[in-house]
Amino acid sequence: MRRLGIITDIEHQAVDDARAQVLAMLKKRGGPFANAAARAAWRWNPSWPSSRLPQSIPAAGRVAPTGG
Repeated sequence: MRRLGIITDIEHQAVDDARAQVLAMLKKRGGPFANAAARAAWRWNPSWPSSRLPQSIPAAGRVAPTGG
């Protein structure tokens, strides 16, 4: 993705950092992964709006790939 110019090195590093944090929480069974019983009982409320990713602002000079 970086090679194609779709994401920047900074964006890639942010994803790597977030992944490392989640893996550390899983290993320690901490954060939202601490209470398996509570997670198993959780249910999505159908009245909640769907999640949406934020629109990223293209960096100056970034060109989206063409073709397929």
